[in-house]
Parts: sequence; structure tokens; C-alpha cells
Amino acid sequence: MGKTIAEKIFDAHLVDQPFEGTNILRLDRVFCHEITTPIAINDLVERGMDRVFDKTKIKAVIDHVSPAKDSKCATQEKILRDWARRHGIEDFYDIGDNGVCHAIFPEKGFVRPGFTVIMGDSHTCTHGAFGAFAAGVGTTDLEVGILKGVCSFRTPKTIKFVLNGSLKKGVYAKDVILFLIGQIGVNGATNCVAEFTGPVVDNFSMEERMTVCNMAVEAGATSGICLPDEKTVDYLWPFIQGEYKSKEEALADYSKWHDDPDAKYEKVLTFDLSNLAPVCTIKYKPDQIKPIAEMEGTHVDQVYIGSCTNGRISDLRVAASILKGKHLAKGVRGIVSPATPGIYKQALDEGLISVFMDAGFCVTNPTCGACLGMSNGVLAEGEVCASTTNRNFNGRMGKGGMVHLMSPASAAATAIKGTITNSPLYEG
Repeated sequence: MGKTIAEKIFDAHLVDQPFEGTNILRLDRVFCHEITTPIAINDLVERGMDRVFDKTKIKAVIDHVSPAKDSKCATQEKILRDWARRHGIEDFYDIGDNGVCHAIFPEKGFVRPGFTVIMGDSHTCTHGAFGAFAAGVGTTDLEVGILKGVCSFRTPKTIKFVLNGSLKKGVYAKDVILFLIGQIGVNGATNCVAEFTGPVVDNFSMEERMTVCNMAVEAGATSGICLPDEKTVDYLWPFIQGEYKSKEEALADYSKWHDDPDAKYEKVLTFDLSNLAPVCTIKYKPDQIKPIAEMEGTHVDQVYIGSCTNGRISDLRVAASILKGKHLAKGVRGIVSPATPGIYKQALDEGLISVFMDAGFCVTNPTCGACLGMSNGVLAEGEVCASTTNRNFNGRMGKGGMVHLMSPASAAATAIKGTITNSPLYEG
């Protein structure tokens, strides 16, 4: 019987199967940040196991509260900083060099097709866009990964999403993944790998694929994944050109990480997205969505553009194209956070930062702070935010605050009008 890409990755990394359905996998990457990793570090120190399995395969960044907003955050960051120095972890990104983890690690070329990746962060599934098995894990698994370079996973089941048609102008990857979550629910892919295929995905850039895979976890998936292709090779070429004679050779090698024609799936879900309209969330779950046209006129206090979902250069370009020559509505504050220093500099060079500032936006350094209600954009009780982030849980961006998730285009249009509205790019 044929195998899915996830099954092939598991087979290639299998170390042991201590119990039926339990797979101990060798890890290619262990990613770390200052919110979850210090807990693991302290426990390893207390156990007399302050070691790392391979300092070249561990990558670390300070990204969630950057820079530190109080002594507690500063302590968390110091623990990670001292640990990285102690073990000679060269790929450690401190204040100034740091960015949002799920943006900066791909930007540095750390993820490749067929890799296994873990991190103490639920949105690690983002990296599946490269044809990797990437999953968020708890503290114990993170400790074992740091110490031994292995992690335990159940035998993977795959739900295949076949996305047909072509998207209308003004409809983006964020609209696609919100629509899919709305179709299957927040538990619809629990304990499964969500594999995204079809013409829509083929036409997506790598940044758009990262957006879709990023929110696979909001449907309960262990990992999102896309099949590697020419776009994957093009994105990675600066990092892999010493390993292959040509892009064609790289593509031929990466093609081994494709499903077999007779692979078996938990289920196959097919959607024609030709008539999809921009959508946004309502209430407090990512599967509670409506077309933005039905949310027209909904008041907002804040608009946030950034995060590991939509803080990349393509996102900023789209938002800036709508905001150029316009200004925030009176009474609405806008915040934009480029996801990495590289993205910030590129946006600066392209004049995008000036567009945002002229429109009245506060442009912040790369940080995750607003997304989880820790800094740089926390809501007051009763306030409403139109956000390009990935979660709209009750209190996510601040106690008593309401978050409506949407694309950067929709967020930019909403900022100008002061109420939720469709992007002027949308034709429908």
C-alpha cells in the first residue's frame, strides 16, 4: 500500500516503536523561544541534565515579549540567553536580530522538505509548508527533544484537502484557511495531519502556504503540510545551492516527499474556492466565521497587522496598497509589526513603513506580544480588534477584548472605514 508524505517522513526518522501506534522519531530541528523553553531548561538543570543533543540543530529566539516589558519577562529571556551561550548555540536571535519564530526560522532556511521539527509552540505547524512534519509539543517532549533529539508521536493519519478553482481578486490565503476551519470545526482534524493540495495551493507562494499551515492547529491538526515543488526549491535555493547541482536536481530529490498514488487517507475533502468571498471570525472560536459582507458596519477600536500568520512582506505590501494616501478612521488605532528585522528593512526600503506611518499606524519592532495579549497592542475590556493573527479566544489579546480574525487586506480596509468592511481589492 502506498504512503502519505507524513508516513514517509515517519518511516525515514523512526528510531523505535515501544508500543503499537507509538513512534519515536529522530529530530532534524528543535526550535525554542523564551516563553516555553525556560521551563524545560530549568527542569533539565534541576535534574542534572543540562545538555543539548546537537547544538547545530537547535535554533532559539526571543520573540514573544520583545524587548522585555517587566522583570519577569526579562528573567525568562535571560534564562534562554544564558542557556544558548552555555551550550554554544550559534543560531540564537536576541533583541535586535530577533523576529517572530515562525517567520525568522524559515527566512533563515532552517526548514527543509522531509524534516521533523518540534517546538514548544502550537503554531509550529507553520513549517509544514515546506513539506516537513512540524508540530508543537509540551514541556516534557521539548525537554527530551533538547536532551536526546527524539520525540514520540502517534502513527499519523492524514486528512487531505483538495482546493480547486482560482481565488477571486481580494481573497487571500487567510480567507481560505478560515473558510476551511469553518467547514470542519475546531476539532475537525484532531490527531491528524492536514495536507493541503490542489490548484489553489499550487498557485500559492511559500508565504501563503505558511499562512494556511500556520492555522491548521486551529482545526485541531497536529501538523499542516504542503507537498514540496518548484516554489519550495526557489525559496530554499540560497540555502541549498551548495547541496545540489541545479534546481531540477533539488526538485527531483524533494519529490520523494510526495504522496504515493495509492496512499490511504483518513478522509479527502474537496472544495471549489472559485466563489469564496473574504471572511472573518465572529465570537470566540476560529471556526465561527461569516463573510465580511455580513459583518459590514461592526465597530472596531484597533486594527493589528502582523504575527506569525500575516506579518510577512507580502502581507505588508497588500495592506500598504490599500492604505496608501489614506488615513485611519477617527477613533481607531492601528498597529503594524513586521515579523522579522529582514521584513522590516525590506518594508522600509520599499516605502511601506512610510505608508503605514502616514496612515496613522504605530509601527513596532518584530514581536508576538499583541497576539497573545502580553505587550504592544493589548486590548482593554470591551474593546474590539480587527486582527491578522490566528486566535480569537476570549481574552486572547486582553481580558474582555473581542478579536475578529481577517486578512491583511480586510484589516487595512477596516482601518480606513473604522468598521469591518471588505477590501476594495475584492471583486464579488
